[in-house]
Amino acid sequence: MRFAARLLKVLFLLILIAAAAVAFLFLVPYGPSTEQFVDIAPGTSTLEMGRQLKQAGILRTGYELDALRLTRGGSLKAGEYRFDHPAKPSEVYDRLHRGDVFTIALTIPEGYNIFDIAGAVQAAGLDSSASFLAAERRHTELINPWNPQATSLEGFLFPDTYKFNRHTTEVQMLGAMVKRFAEVATRLRIDPANAHRVVTMASLIEREVRVPAERPVVAGVFENRLQAGMPLQTDPSVIYASLLNGTWTGVIHQSELHSDSPYNTYTHAGLPPGPICNPGVASLQAALRPAQTDYMYFVANPDGSSKFAKELDEHNANVAQYRQQQSAPPQK
Repeated sequence: MRFAARLLKVLFLLILIAAAAVAFLFLVPYGPSTEQFVDIAPGTSTLEMGRQLKQAGILRTGYELDALRLTRGGSLKAGEYRFDHPAKPSEVYDRLHRGDVFTIALTIPEGYNIFDIAGAVQAAGLDSSASFLAAERRHTELINPWNPQATSLEGFLFPDTYKFNRHTTEVQMLGAMVKRFAEVATRLRIDPANAHRVVTMASLIEREVRVPAERPVVAGVFENRLQAGMPLQTDPSVIYASLLNGTWTGVIHQSELHSDSPYNTYTHAGLPPGPICNPGVASLQAALRPAQTDYMYFVANPDGSSKFAKELDEHNANVAQYRQQQSAPPQK
């Protein structure tokens, strides 16, 4: 009886030790205090996932995942995960179960051109600017349904916030942006046969207008000038010509206003040969439905709004007033 009692005490003690060990293993956080990435390939078994996480210092033994899957069920998703603080195995398991993979947010504002987007991609750490710019020019097959003669993806990389991981390829990133454009274009009922003209016009509006309500009016001015055979004379297209040539310095020079670039809307009538940026919804809508007015000219006000005119004399007076306001000393 005395031996049995002792044996029971030993067994009870062992059970307590085992319970404490299990509690320690599953309840006490463990893991890195600095950023650590674990990339789990598709088809990886739970046992192998645990081994990877143990090797990376995320789990103590790696067997925690198998134990949790037996009790909780469900599937664990592949992908790249970022860990930056100690956590319980259950937290690690839940993240893999949700597929809470690491992504990088890439925001493309309205009016960004392919050069701006390439710079944003590099700033996000997703690719080099030069490589992404080359891809924007190379993968024109992505917009064949919308512009089969395109020389770049300019105009069709829709402004939005995208989430990519560090392994997302250039084509996958560009494809996501083009897909978003296609969704918006379909909703706006843009005819693919007319998409090139609509997007080109919208890109000019996007770069010219600061007040949203003025977009349809500016679109109407451009349409009136096109019908009259007048050059559009829009500075953003001249800037874009210099960007394409690699000569943009931040200031428009007289030589650029007289350049023979087809994007120079001072020396060439009609629309430029393609978009000069990537327009948003409002500019696309304005290009589709320009305001019906008699305005032929507009000039910017110091506050960013525009002053419209029907006759050249009126426009010249507006320009003179603008220049006077620009040269006036600031009020104290």
